[in-house]
Amino acid sequence: MPTNRAESAIRAAVCITGVVRWVVALRADPRLPAWSVRLIDELDTTDRRANDLMRGLSPEQLNWKPTEDLWSVGQCLQHLYAANNVYLPAIAKALDDRPRSSVQDINPGWFGRWFIRTYIEPSSHGKRARAPRKIAPAQQIDPCVLDLFLRSNDVARDLVRRAGAYDINRIRFANPFIPLLRFTVGTGLEIVWRHQRRHLLQAERIKQTPTFPEQ
Repeated sequence: MPTNRAESAIRAAVCITGVVRWVVALRADPRLPAWSVRLIDELDTTDRRANDLMRGLSPEQLNWKPTEDLWSVGQCLQHLYAANNVYLPAIAKALDDRPRSSVQDINPGWFGRWFIRTYIEPSSHGKRARAPRKIAPAQQIDPCVLDLFLRSNDVARDLVRRAGAYDINRIRFANPFIPLLRFTVGTGLEIVWRHQRRHLLQAERIKQTPTFPEQ
């Protein structure tokens, strides 16, 4: 197996919707700042949770909803995939033509911290907001949604590595959902994985519902 000084890869084959996908666990690149290593680890964790969540689900279970006004497991995942597709390019664009100046930690401002605490973090005290139309899930979800989500997280990891070379506490990006709201790149990347954690917990709770369909 080929090796590289910066990384030691351990590969494991897993089956996703009938497709063999290689999952690669990498040692932290010592050239990356601490915040980049942390976020990559968080994204790896969400990938594992998504795989565990979807393992063995039938199309009926994937699309089952506790009530008509709540989402299914599949809709939670499609929402996260759609959010990545819209949010990540906006963050990436903000890095274009910027001078390189790395920082070790993400330091959201007071508004960013309030937004994450109020709208993103899983909490009984948090506010429940309707998903923006451009990332609202479809009514019927195909099992390939898992592979789409995992591939979009590959893009997220690449962006985190790229952003590691910049001052992500100063560069701001145009919010694709609320144009007047301009978070720093660091805050935006924090929102990405925390938003995933919120909806994966939601999907896990759906599976634990007593009336969830049996195999």
